[in-house]
Amino acid sequence: MPQGDARRLPPRAYSVSGAWPEAVMEAHHGARVAQALALRLQAAIERKGWSVAELSRTSGVARFTISKALNGEAWPDLLTLANLERALETDLWPGREV
Repeated sequence: MPQGDARRLPPRAYSVSGAWPEAVMEAHHGARVAQALALRLQAAIERKGWSVAELSRTSGVARFTISKALNGEAWPDLLTLANLERALETDLWPGREV
C-alpha cells in the first residue's frame, strides 16, 4: 500500500503547539491516532511498573521501536501493536474502551 505524503513525516511533526505526546495536533487523523496510542502505551507501561527494556523483552518488540512509538517518531504497524497489547494485557488501540 502506498504511503503517500501523509506519512512522509513522523506523527509528532503534526504537532501545532506543546510537547509530544500531549501536544495540540493538526487535523491529521493518523497523527492523532499515533498520539493517542503513545499516551495509552505510556500509561500501560507505568501501570505494569515496567521499563521499555522489560516491555521489549516481554513483547519481542525492539526497544528502539517502542521508543520511537512513544516519542512520535514512527508509525507503529499492526504486528507491533498486537505484540505490545499481548504483553501488556491491555487494548492500546485508541477509541475503544479498555
